[in-house]
Amino acid sequence: MVELTHDGTSKVLETPRGTLHYHDAGDGPPLVMLHGSGPGVSGWANFRGNLPAFARHFRTLVLDMPGFGKSYSCEQSPLLAAPQAVLDFLDGMELGSVPVLGNSMGGNVAAQVAAGHPDRVSRLVTIGGVGFSLFNPMPAEGIKLLVQFVEDPTRDRLVAWMESMVYDPAILTEEFVELRWEAATNPAALADVRKMFNSRVLAAMRTRGANPVDQVAMLTKITAPTLLTHGRDDRVTPLDSALVPMRLIRNCEMHVFPNCGHWAMIERQQEFESVVLAYLLRDQ
Repeated sequence: MVELTHDGTSKVLETPRGTLHYHDAGDGPPLVMLHGSGPGVSGWANFRGNLPAFARHFRTLVLDMPGFGKSYSCEQSPLLAAPQAVLDFLDGMELGSVPVLGNSMGGNVAAQVAAGHPDRVSRLVTIGGVGFSLFNPMPAEGIKLLVQFVEDPTRDRLVAWMESMVYDPAILTEEFVELRWEAATNPAALADVRKMFNSRVLAAMRTRGANPVDQVAMLTKITAPTLLTHGRDDRVTPLDSALVPMRLIRNCEMHVFPNCGHWAMIERQQEFESVVLAYLLRDQ
């Protein structure tokens, strides 16, 4: 396969709400990937290492959601804008029912779309981000460190947050950190992520947390076959948060990666690709 580069796969789609940027690689049936949240995050930052493996089997579409990467900025929290943006993307690309894979926030958004529009999601794969913690105190360590960086963006605070995202900080090479630092300190990107993570949001998480009634209602509406993947040592969405969706989503499987934090697709790349591709290609 020809080397897949950022610029070589980069495309844009004009939608009623603004320009959506995405990466397009491979042939075959479509697969949509949704990134997580945080400073310097984009579709390419989350999934560039996985793109070659998935592009061998799918036309892999890696979307930058509003407020991230090169997609349009939004007045509201990016989490609130994302589900409609995903639907706009599916419509604009003339896609019917497709498998959707989401990391963290992307998993949450994919689950919302699957629950509200079951005809648009044929299979759902998540990497953390779905459900709510039953035993661990909230907000989790990774969220607190993220807010500390957003409110006082120093390189040391970025590294501290990135270390909370992984089991083994040895994978955080100088090049990896530098790429994130450059993207995370872009003024426009920082302004957008502050709409989602700040002291006010942190205080609300301490006092109220996730609304379990709304979460349960959403999870019970998901009819798509679902694979939950999770790092055993996740310090952002702890493993126990997967217990409720594992039980409430009707057709649900789960895979836990040992010695793995929040970025399973990066930290356990080969195992992640093997597990998810086997699931997506099953019965095809």
